[in-house]
Amino acid sequence: MSRPFPALLGADPGAPFPPPAQALRDPDGLLAIGGDLSPQRLLNAYAAGIFPWFSDGQPILWWSPDPRMVFRTDALRLSSRLRRDLRHSPWQVRADTAFDAVVAACASSPRPGQDGTWITADMRRAYGDLHRLGHAHSIEVFDGPVLVGGLYGVAVGRMFFGESMFSGRSGGSKVALAMLAAFLREQGWPLLDAQVENPHLLSLGAERMARPAFLAAIASLTAQPGLAGPWQTVFGQRPASALG
Repeated sequence: MSRPFPALLGADPGAPFPPPAQALRDPDGLLAIGGDLSPQRLLNAYAAGIFPWFSDGQPILWWSPDPRMVFRTDALRLSSRLRRDLRHSPWQVRADTAFDAVVAACASSPRPGQDGTWITADMRRAYGDLHRLGHAHSIEVFDGPVLVGGLYGVAVGRMFFGESMFSGRSGGSKVALAMLAAFLREQGWPLLDAQVENPHLLSLGAERMARPAFLAAIASLTAQPGLAGPWQTVFGQRPASALG
């Protein structure tokens, strides 16, 4: 029996993706190759439960793993020790004031078991374009003027798809994630996509969701009205000490 191959995308950025059920089991979730990183293609991908993930020198690879790693926005956990430390923290958390800096920091952060970064120059440009169109957002943790942690991702309707996070100081990424979850919960957004399982995410309360259940959930959430444009004002400035 011949080994299945992922679908090859054409030049039309508005063309539908193949059904995620057609994704490979090995490597888990690889669905399609090619296409581009235009805003239309990226937004269509996220709404369909698909995301790009590839390294320099590779074609664009599109994934929809099974199971999916997700956070319930009311179930993210911080350790009691970190919460105690945060009670007297001077850190402040903002949104969409340093998007490019957050993406650059995520790209340069070392990852266990990874050589180099998947946040290529093309990816940085593509998500920068999405940010300027009001679809990609960053959550930023500052100690005075210094960026000490953050994350970025894409919002479609009432669903947030996390892409990457970094810590410049211990706990920085956890604070960004916890504050994002609190903000989304306030807005009535129940889920936060974390893409692929790892022990760190599980320790923070992420859970595995079977792909059919994930796709059914986001089909409803992405079709609902979201928060258009920059999040600076609606998010405001939030003290990290509020998480203590």
